Amino acid sequence: MHLYKSTTFFCILVFLLSRQVNAQNSSSTGIMALDEIWTITESQNRQLKLSDLSRKEGLLSVLEARDKLLPELSVAGDAKLNSKFLIYDKGLFSSPEDVPVSGYGYSLGYSFNMNLFNGGRDRRNIRIKQEEDARRQYEYDLQKNNTKYAVAAAYYDLYKFLQFKDFILAEITSEKKQLSTIQNLHKNGVVLKSDVLRTSVKLSQLELNYSDVEKKIALDKQRLNMLMGRSEDIPLDIPYRDSISIKQIAGAGFGDYLSIALRESPQYKIVHSNIKLSELNVKQVEAARLPRFSAYSNYNYTYPQISFYPYSNDLWGFGQTGIKMQFPIDNLYKSRHSIARARVNTDQQKESALIKRDEISLQVKEAYLQLQQAAENVETAKKNMIQSSEAVRVIRNSYMNQESLLTDLLDAENMLLETKFNLTAALVNLKLNHLRLLAITGIL
Repeated sequence: MHLYKSTTFFCILVFLLSRQVNAQNSSSTGIMALDEIWTITESQNRQLKLSDLSRKEGLLSVLEARDKLLPELSVAGDAKLNSKFLIYDKGLFSSPEDVPVSGYGYSLGYSFNMNLFNGGRDRRNIRIKQEEDARRQYEYDLQKNNTKYAVAAAYYDLYKFLQFKDFILAEITSEKKQLSTIQNLHKNGVVLKSDVLRTSVKLSQLELNYSDVEKKIALDKQRLNMLMGRSEDIPLDIPYRDSISIKQIAGAGFGDYLSIALRESPQYKIVHSNIKLSELNVKQVEAARLPRFSAYSNYNYTYPQISFYPYSNDLWGFGQTGIKMQFPIDNLYKSRHSIARARVNTDQQKESALIKRDEISLQVKEAYLQLQQAAENVETAKKNMIQSSEAVRVIRNSYMNQESLLTDLLDAENMLLETKFNLTAALVNLKLNHLRLLAITGIL
Protein backbone atom coordinates (compact mmCIF):
# COMPACT_ATOMS: atom_id res chain seq x y z
CA MET A 1 0.00 0.00 0.00
CA HIS A 2 2.84 2.36 0.82
CA LEU A 3 4.49 1.51 -2.50
CA TYR A 4 1.22 2.25 -4.36
CA LYS A 5 0.90 5.70 -2.72
CA SER A 6 4.54 6.54 -3.52
CA THR A 7 4.09 5.52 -7.14
CA THR A 8 0.92 7.59 -7.48
CA PHE A 9 2.58 10.65 -5.95
CA PHE A 10 5.55 10.26 -8.27
CA CYS A 11 3.30 10.02 -11.37
CA ILE A 12 1.38 13.16 -10.37
CA LEU A 13 4.63 15.05 -9.76
CA VAL A 14 6.03 14.03 -13.17
CA PHE A 15 2.77 15.06 -14.85
CA LEU A 16 2.76 18.52 -13.25
CA LEU A 17 6.43 19.09 -14.06
CA SER A 18 5.90 18.03 -17.66
CA ARG A 19 2.99 20.46 -18.01
CA GLN A 20 5.09 23.26 -16.58
CA VAL A 21 7.97 22.47 -18.95
CA ASN A 22 5.59 22.37 -21.91
CA ALA A 23 4.10 25.71 -20.89
CA GLN A 24 7.57 27.23 -20.58
CA ASN A 25 8.57 25.86 -23.96
CA SER A 26 5.38 27.24 -25.53
CA SER A 27 5.94 30.69 -24.07
CA SER A 28 9.62 30.70 -24.93
CA THR A 29 8.92 29.93 -28.58
CA GLY A 30 6.47 32.83 -28.72
CA ILE A 31 3.91 31.02 -30.90
CA MET A 32 0.62 32.91 -30.70
CA ALA A 33 -2.64 32.56 -32.61
CA LEU A 34 -4.67 35.58 -33.71
CA ASP A 35 -7.15 35.34 -30.80
CA GLU A 36 -4.31 35.40 -28.28
CA ILE A 37 -2.72 38.41 -29.99
CA TRP A 38 -6.08 40.17 -29.92
CA THR A 39 -6.38 39.51 -26.18
CA ILE A 40 -2.95 41.01 -25.50
CA THR A 41 -3.69 43.96 -27.78
CA GLU A 42 -6.92 44.85 -25.96
CA SER A 43 -5.03 45.23 -22.69
CA GLN A 44 -1.65 46.56 -23.86
CA ASN A 45 -2.17 48.57 -27.06
CA ARG A 46 -1.23 52.19 -26.43
CA GLN A 47 -4.02 53.70 -28.51
CA LEU A 48 -6.60 51.59 -26.68
CA LYS A 49 -5.07 52.61 -23.35
CA LEU A 50 -5.46 56.24 -24.37
CA SER A 51 -9.11 55.65 -25.33
CA ASP A 52 -9.68 53.83 -22.05
CA LEU A 53 -8.33 56.82 -20.12
CA SER A 54 -10.78 58.99 -22.04
CA ARG A 55 -13.59 56.64 -20.90
CA LYS A 56 -12.48 57.01 -17.28
CA GLU A 57 -12.41 60.77 -17.69
CA GLY A 58 -16.00 60.65 -18.97
CA LEU A 59 -17.13 58.65 -15.94
CA LEU A 60 -15.49 61.14 -13.59
CA SER A 61 -17.18 64.02 -15.42
CA VAL A 62 -20.56 62.38 -14.69
CA LEU A 63 -19.70 62.13 -10.99
CA GLU A 64 -18.48 65.72 -11.04
CA ALA A 65 -21.81 66.87 -12.56
CA ARG A 66 -23.70 65.01 -9.82
CA ASP A 67 -21.65 66.84 -7.21
CA LYS A 68 -23.21 70.08 -8.47
CA LEU A 69 -26.55 68.95 -6.98
CA LEU A 70 -25.10 69.12 -3.48
CA PRO A 71 -25.78 72.33 -1.50
CA GLU A 72 -23.03 74.92 -1.05
CA LEU A 73 -21.74 75.33 2.49
CA SER A 74 -18.87 77.53 3.52
CA VAL A 75 -17.34 78.86 6.72
CA ALA A 76 -15.58 82.23 6.72
CA GLY A 77 -13.78 84.39 9.21
CA ASP A 78 -11.49 87.39 9.27
CA ALA A 79 -9.41 89.58 11.58
CA LYS A 80 -8.83 93.25 10.89
CA LEU A 81 -7.53 96.58 12.21
CA ASN A 82 -10.12 99.35 12.35
CA SER A 83 -9.42 103.01 11.63
CA LYS A 84 -11.15 105.82 13.49
CA PHE A 85 -14.93 105.83 13.02
CA LEU A 86 -15.64 109.43 11.88
CA ILE A 87 -19.16 110.68 11.21
CA TYR A 88 -19.51 113.92 9.19
CA ASP A 89 -22.98 114.89 10.37
CA LYS A 90 -22.62 118.50 9.06
CA GLY A 91 -20.87 117.78 5.77
CA LEU A 92 -17.52 116.59 4.52
CA PHE A 93 -15.65 119.77 5.34
CA SER A 94 -17.03 120.10 8.86
CA SER A 95 -15.44 118.74 11.99
CA PRO A 96 -16.42 115.06 12.26
CA GLU A 97 -17.70 113.30 15.31
CA ASP A 98 -15.32 110.58 16.50
CA VAL A 99 -17.37 107.53 17.46
CA PRO A 100 -15.40 105.38 19.87
CA VAL A 101 -14.93 101.87 18.43
CA SER A 102 -12.36 99.19 18.99
CA GLY A 103 -9.08 99.43 17.14
CA TYR A 104 -9.40 95.86 15.87
CA GLY A 105 -12.22 93.55 14.81
CA TYR A 106 -13.00 89.99 13.79
CA SER A 107 -15.88 87.93 12.44
CA LEU A 108 -16.81 84.27 12.06
CA GLY A 109 -19.81 82.70 10.36
CA TYR A 110 -21.23 80.32 7.80
CA SER A 111 -23.08 80.55 4.50
CA PHE A 112 -25.45 77.91 3.09
CA ASN A 113 -27.07 77.84 -0.35
CA MET A 114 -29.14 75.09 -1.99
CA ASN A 115 -30.58 75.19 -5.48
CA LEU A 116 -34.31 74.41 -5.58
CA PHE A 117 -35.06 75.04 -9.24
CA ASN A 118 -33.01 76.43 -12.12
CA GLY A 119 -34.88 75.11 -15.13
CA GLY A 120 -33.49 71.60 -14.64
CA ARG A 121 -30.06 72.63 -15.88
CA ASP A 122 -28.07 70.79 -13.22
CA ARG A 123 -29.87 67.48 -13.75
CA ARG A 124 -29.81 67.96 -17.51
CA ASN A 125 -26.09 68.60 -17.27
CA ILE A 126 -25.75 65.17 -15.67
CA ARG A 127 -27.62 63.64 -18.62
CA ILE A 128 -25.32 65.49 -21.01
CA LYS A 129 -22.25 64.13 -19.23
CA GLN A 130 -23.74 60.62 -19.27
CA GLU A 131 -24.35 60.87 -23.02
CA GLU A 132 -20.81 62.15 -23.54
CA ASP A 133 -19.56 59.19 -21.52
CA ALA A 134 -21.61 56.84 -23.74
CA ARG A 135 -20.11 58.48 -26.83
CA ARG A 136 -16.63 57.94 -25.44
CA GLN A 137 -17.52 54.26 -25.07
CA TYR A 138 -18.60 54.16 -28.72
CA GLU A 139 -15.35 55.86 -29.72
CA TYR A 140 -13.44 53.25 -27.71
CA ASP A 141 -15.36 50.45 -29.44
CA LEU A 142 -14.57 52.00 -32.83
CA GLN A 143 -10.89 52.28 -31.93
CA LYS A 144 -10.95 48.69 -30.69
CA ASN A 145 -12.50 47.45 -33.94
CA ASN A 146 -9.97 49.37 -36.04
CA THR A 147 -7.07 48.13 -33.92
CA LYS A 148 -8.22 44.52 -34.10
CA TYR A 149 -8.48 44.78 -37.88
CA ALA A 150 -5.00 46.36 -38.07
CA VAL A 151 -3.67 43.45 -35.97
CA ALA A 152 -5.43 40.95 -38.24
CA ALA A 153 -3.98 42.65 -41.34
CA ALA A 154 -0.45 42.47 -39.90
CA TYR A 155 -1.03 38.89 -38.69
CA TYR A 156 -2.20 37.56 -42.05
CA ASP A 157 0.47 39.56 -43.87
CA LEU A 158 3.01 37.74 -41.71
CA TYR A 159 1.17 34.46 -42.36
CA LYS A 160 1.36 35.07 -46.11
CA PHE A 161 5.08 35.85 -46.16
CA LEU A 162 5.91 32.88 -43.91
CA GLN A 163 4.07 30.70 -46.41
CA PHE A 164 5.97 32.36 -49.25
CA LYS A 165 9.20 31.69 -47.42
CA ASP A 166 8.42 27.97 -47.21
CA PHE A 167 7.41 27.87 -50.88
CA ILE A 168 10.61 29.61 -51.96
CA LEU A 169 12.75 27.44 -49.67
CA ALA A 170 11.18 24.28 -51.09
CA GLU A 171 11.66 25.64 -54.61
CA ILE A 172 15.32 26.44 -53.88
CA THR A 173 15.90 22.90 -52.57
CA SER A 174 14.17 21.42 -55.64
CA GLU A 175 16.05 23.73 -58.00
CA LYS A 176 19.41 22.78 -56.50
CA LYS A 177 18.63 19.13 -57.14
CA GLN A 178 17.49 19.97 -60.65
CA LEU A 179 20.67 22.01 -61.26
CA SER A 180 22.77 19.06 -60.16
CA THR A 181 20.87 16.80 -62.57
CA ILE A 182 21.27 19.27 -65.46
CA GLN A 183 24.98 19.63 -64.72
CA ASN A 184 25.38 15.86 -64.96
CA LEU A 185 23.44 15.84 -68.21
CA HIS A 186 25.68 18.61 -69.53
CA LYS A 187 28.82 16.60 -68.65
CA ASN A 188 27.40 13.70 -70.62
CA GLY A 189 26.68 16.01 -73.56
CA VAL A 190 22.94 15.62 -73.34
CA VAL A 191 22.04 19.29 -72.73
CA LEU A 192 23.67 22.61 -73.55
CA LYS A 193 25.70 24.88 -71.28
CA SER A 194 22.91 27.49 -71.57
CA ASP A 195 20.57 25.17 -69.64
CA VAL A 196 22.99 25.15 -66.72
CA LEU A 197 23.27 28.94 -66.82
CA ARG A 198 19.51 29.45 -67.00
CA THR A 199 18.97 27.20 -64.00
CA SER A 200 21.72 28.98 -62.06
CA VAL A 201 20.14 32.36 -62.82
CA LYS A 202 16.74 31.13 -61.62
CA LEU A 203 18.33 29.79 -58.42
CA SER A 204 20.00 33.17 -57.75
CA GLN A 205 16.70 34.96 -58.27
CA LEU A 206 14.96 32.59 -55.84
CA GLU A 207 17.63 33.26 -53.20
CA LEU A 208 17.16 37.02 -53.70
CA ASN A 209 13.40 36.63 -53.31
CA TYR A 210 13.99 34.58 -50.15
CA SER A 211 16.06 37.42 -48.65
CA ASP A 212 13.37 39.97 -49.53
CA VAL A 213 10.64 37.87 -47.90
CA GLU A 214 12.69 37.48 -44.72
CA LYS A 215 12.95 41.26 -44.42
CA LYS A 216 9.18 41.63 -44.81
CA ILE A 217 8.64 38.96 -42.16
CA ALA A 218 10.87 40.87 -39.72
CA LEU A 219 8.92 44.08 -40.42
CA ASP A 220 5.55 42.39 -39.85
CA LYS A 221 6.73 40.87 -36.58
CA GLN A 222 7.87 44.29 -35.39
CA ARG A 223 4.50 45.78 -36.39
CA LEU A 224 2.60 43.09 -34.47
CA ASN A 225 4.75 43.56 -31.37
CA MET A 226 4.12 47.32 -31.47
CA LEU A 227 0.36 46.81 -31.84
CA MET A 228 0.49 44.51 -28.81
CA GLY A 229 2.34 47.19 -26.86
CA ARG A 230 5.44 45.02 -26.57
CA SER A 231 9.10 45.64 -27.29
CA GLU A 232 9.88 45.18 -30.96
CA ASP A 233 12.68 42.67 -30.35
CA ILE A 234 10.55 40.13 -28.45
CA PRO A 235 10.46 36.79 -30.35
CA LEU A 236 7.16 36.16 -32.08
CA ASP A 237 5.88 33.36 -34.25
CA ILE A 238 2.47 32.27 -35.45
CA PRO A 239 1.04 28.87 -36.46
CA TYR A 240 1.33 29.71 -40.15
CA ARG A 241 1.37 26.08 -41.26
CA ASP A 242 -2.26 25.79 -40.13
CA SER A 243 -4.67 26.27 -43.00
CA ILE A 244 -6.95 29.32 -43.02
CA SER A 245 -10.49 28.40 -42.00
CA ILE A 246 -13.06 29.79 -44.43
CA LYS A 247 -16.08 27.74 -43.31
CA GLN A 248 -17.57 30.59 -41.25
CA ILE A 249 -17.12 33.16 -44.01
CA ALA A 250 -20.01 32.06 -46.21
CA GLY A 251 -22.99 33.22 -44.21
CA ALA A 252 -25.35 36.18 -44.08
CA GLY A 253 -26.36 38.28 -47.06
CA PHE A 254 -25.93 42.01 -47.64
CA GLY A 255 -29.24 42.91 -45.97
CA ASP A 256 -28.30 41.01 -42.82
CA TYR A 257 -24.91 42.70 -42.58
CA LEU A 258 -26.48 46.13 -43.15
CA SER A 259 -29.05 45.55 -40.39
CA ILE A 260 -26.27 44.52 -38.00
CA ALA A 261 -24.21 47.58 -38.95
CA LEU A 262 -27.09 50.00 -38.33
CA ARG A 263 -27.64 48.37 -34.95
CA GLU A 264 -24.07 47.70 -33.77
CA SER A 265 -21.74 50.03 -35.70
CA PRO A 266 -19.91 52.40 -33.31
CA GLN A 267 -19.78 55.00 -36.11
CA TYR A 268 -23.57 55.05 -36.34
CA LYS A 269 -23.96 55.11 -32.56
CA ILE A 270 -21.66 58.13 -32.35
CA VAL A 271 -23.75 60.25 -34.74
CA HIS A 272 -26.95 59.33 -32.89
CA SER A 273 -25.25 60.27 -29.63
CA ASN A 274 -24.42 63.65 -31.18
CA ILE A 275 -28.13 64.14 -31.97
CA LYS A 276 -29.09 63.42 -28.34
CA LEU A 277 -26.44 65.84 -27.10
CA SER A 278 -27.61 68.60 -29.42
CA GLU A 279 -31.25 68.10 -28.32
CA LEU A 280 -30.21 68.31 -24.67
CA ASN A 281 -28.23 71.43 -25.44
CA VAL A 282 -31.35 73.06 -26.93
CA LYS A 283 -33.27 72.42 -23.70
CA GLN A 284 -30.31 73.68 -21.71
CA VAL A 285 -30.23 76.97 -23.59
CA GLU A 286 -34.02 77.36 -23.32
CA ALA A 287 -33.79 76.86 -19.54
CA ALA A 288 -31.90 80.17 -19.29
CA ARG A 289 -35.27 81.92 -19.69
CA LEU A 290 -36.75 80.30 -16.59
CA PRO A 291 -36.58 81.71 -13.03
CA ARG A 292 -34.18 80.29 -10.47
CA PHE A 293 -35.15 79.49 -6.88
CA SER A 294 -32.73 78.73 -4.07
CA ALA A 295 -32.83 78.36 -0.28
CA TYR A 296 -30.17 80.18 1.68
CA SER A 297 -29.02 80.70 5.23
CA ASN A 298 -26.14 82.61 6.80
CA TYR A 299 -25.09 83.63 10.28
CA ASN A 300 -22.09 85.67 11.48
CA TYR A 301 -20.53 86.69 14.77
CA THR A 302 -18.86 90.08 14.42
CA TYR A 303 -16.83 92.35 16.71
CA PRO A 304 -17.35 95.25 17.12
CA GLN A 305 -20.93 96.08 16.12
CA ILE A 306 -20.62 98.95 13.64
CA SER A 307 -23.19 97.81 11.07
CA PHE A 308 -26.33 99.19 12.75
CA TYR A 309 -26.97 102.19 14.94
CA PRO A 310 -26.41 102.48 17.87
CA TYR A 311 -22.81 101.27 17.55
CA SER A 312 -21.25 99.13 20.23
CA ASN A 313 -17.90 97.69 21.21
CA ASP A 314 -19.54 94.32 21.84
CA LEU A 315 -19.67 91.00 20.07
CA TRP A 316 -22.91 90.59 18.12
CA GLY A 317 -24.54 87.91 15.99
CA PHE A 318 -26.84 88.24 13.03
CA GLY A 319 -28.18 85.82 10.40
CA GLN A 320 -30.78 85.33 7.69
CA THR A 321 -32.68 82.34 6.33
CA GLY A 322 -35.01 82.40 3.37
CA ILE A 323 -35.80 81.59 -0.25
CA LYS A 324 -34.38 83.64 -3.09
CA MET A 325 -35.78 83.99 -6.61
CA GLN A 326 -33.97 85.36 -9.64
CA PHE A 327 -35.67 85.93 -12.97
CA PRO A 328 -33.28 87.00 -15.77
CA ILE A 329 -35.63 89.15 -17.82
CA ASP A 330 -32.89 90.08 -20.29
CA ASN A 331 -32.58 86.42 -21.31
CA LEU A 332 -36.08 86.59 -22.78
CA TYR A 333 -34.63 88.52 -25.71
CA LYS A 334 -30.89 87.82 -25.42
CA SER A 335 -31.26 84.03 -25.73
CA ARG A 336 -33.28 84.04 -28.97
CA HIS A 337 -30.28 83.60 -31.22
CA SER A 338 -28.61 81.12 -28.90
CA ILE A 339 -31.71 78.91 -29.02
CA ALA A 340 -31.93 79.25 -32.81
CA ARG A 341 -28.28 78.31 -33.19
CA ALA A 342 -28.72 75.27 -30.92
CA ARG A 343 -31.70 74.11 -33.01
CA VAL A 344 -29.72 74.53 -36.23
CA ASN A 345 -26.98 72.40 -34.70
CA THR A 346 -29.56 69.69 -33.96
CA ASP A 347 -30.70 69.76 -37.60
CA GLN A 348 -27.06 69.48 -38.69
CA GLN A 349 -26.55 66.42 -36.51
CA LYS A 350 -29.67 64.78 -37.92
CA GLU A 351 -28.46 65.36 -41.47
CA SER A 352 -25.04 63.99 -40.48
CA ALA A 353 -26.75 60.85 -39.22
CA LEU A 354 -28.46 60.36 -42.59
CA ILE A 355 -25.15 60.92 -44.37
CA LYS A 356 -23.42 58.44 -42.07
CA ARG A 357 -26.16 55.88 -42.74
CA ASP A 358 -25.52 56.17 -46.47
CA GLU A 359 -21.76 55.92 -45.91
CA ILE A 360 -22.13 52.78 -43.78
CA SER A 361 -24.50 51.23 -46.33
CA LEU A 362 -21.95 51.90 -49.07
CA GLN A 363 -19.07 50.54 -46.96
CA VAL A 364 -21.01 47.36 -46.16
CA LYS A 365 -21.96 46.90 -49.83
CA GLU A 366 -18.39 47.44 -50.98
CA ALA A 367 -16.97 45.07 -48.37
CA TYR A 368 -19.64 42.45 -49.14
CA LEU A 369 -18.92 42.55 -52.89
CA GLN A 370 -15.16 42.39 -52.22
CA LEU A 371 -15.79 39.35 -50.02
CA GLN A 372 -17.67 37.63 -52.84
CA GLN A 373 -14.93 38.53 -55.32
CA ALA A 374 -12.28 37.20 -52.91
CA ALA A 375 -14.17 33.89 -52.64
CA GLU A 376 -14.22 33.62 -56.45
CA ASN A 377 -10.48 34.38 -56.57
CA VAL A 378 -9.81 31.51 -54.14
CA GLU A 379 -11.67 29.03 -56.34
CA THR A 380 -9.83 30.27 -59.44
CA ALA A 381 -6.46 30.07 -57.65
CA LYS A 382 -7.16 26.47 -56.59
CA LYS A 383 -7.94 25.46 -60.16
CA ASN A 384 -4.86 27.24 -61.49
CA MET A 385 -2.60 25.48 -58.98
CA ILE A 386 -3.94 22.05 -59.96
CA GLN A 387 -3.39 22.82 -63.63
CA SER A 388 0.10 24.27 -63.03
CA SER A 389 1.15 21.24 -60.95
CA GLU A 390 0.09 18.92 -63.75
CA ALA A 391 1.86 21.09 -66.36
CA VAL A 392 5.14 20.97 -64.41
CA ARG A 393 4.91 17.20 -64.08
CA VAL A 394 4.32 16.72 -67.80
CA ILE A 395 6.96 19.19 -69.00
CA ARG A 396 9.59 17.89 -66.55
CA ASN A 397 9.15 14.35 -67.87
CA SER A 398 9.28 15.52 -71.49
CA TYR A 399 12.41 17.61 -70.78
CA MET A 400 14.19 14.64 -69.28
CA ASN A 401 13.25 12.71 -72.44
CA GLN A 402 14.58 15.57 -74.59
CA GLU A 403 11.10 16.33 -75.88
CA SER A 404 10.84 19.92 -74.61
CA LEU A 405 13.09 22.90 -73.88
CA LEU A 406 14.40 23.97 -70.48
CA THR A 407 12.76 27.36 -70.91
CA ASP A 408 9.38 25.60 -71.03
CA LEU A 409 10.19 23.77 -67.80
CA LEU A 410 11.43 26.90 -66.06
CA ASP A 411 8.37 28.85 -67.16
CA ALA A 412 6.10 26.07 -65.90
CA GLU A 413 7.91 25.95 -62.55
CA ASN A 414 7.69 29.74 -62.19
CA MET A 415 4.00 29.56 -62.99
CA LEU A 416 3.47 26.86 -60.36
CA LEU A 417 5.30 28.92 -57.74
CA GLU A 418 3.24 31.95 -58.70
CA THR A 419 -0.02 30.00 -58.40
CA LYS A 420 1.02 28.89 -54.90
CA PHE A 421 1.63 32.52 -54.02
CA ASN A 422 -1.70 33.52 -55.58
CA LEU A 423 -3.64 30.85 -53.69
CA THR A 424 -2.16 31.87 -50.34
CA ALA A 425 -2.71 35.55 -51.11
CA ALA A 426 -6.30 34.83 -52.18
CA LEU A 427 -7.03 32.93 -48.96
CA VAL A 428 -5.53 35.73 -46.88
CA ASN A 429 -7.47 38.33 -48.85
CA LEU A 430 -10.70 36.38 -48.33
CA LYS A 431 -10.13 36.21 -44.57
CA LEU A 432 -9.22 39.90 -44.32
CA ASN A 433 -12.24 40.95 -46.37
CA HIS A 434 -14.46 39.00 -44.00
CA LEU A 435 -12.82 40.61 -40.95
CA ARG A 436 -13.16 44.04 -42.57
CA LEU A 437 -16.87 43.43 -43.07
CA LEU A 438 -17.18 42.45 -39.41
CA ALA A 439 -15.25 45.57 -38.38
CA ILE A 440 -17.56 47.82 -40.41
CA THR A 441 -20.65 46.22 -38.90
CA GLY A 442 -19.15 46.65 -35.41
CA ILE A 443 -19.02 42.97 -34.38
CA LEU A 444 -15.33 42.16 -34.90
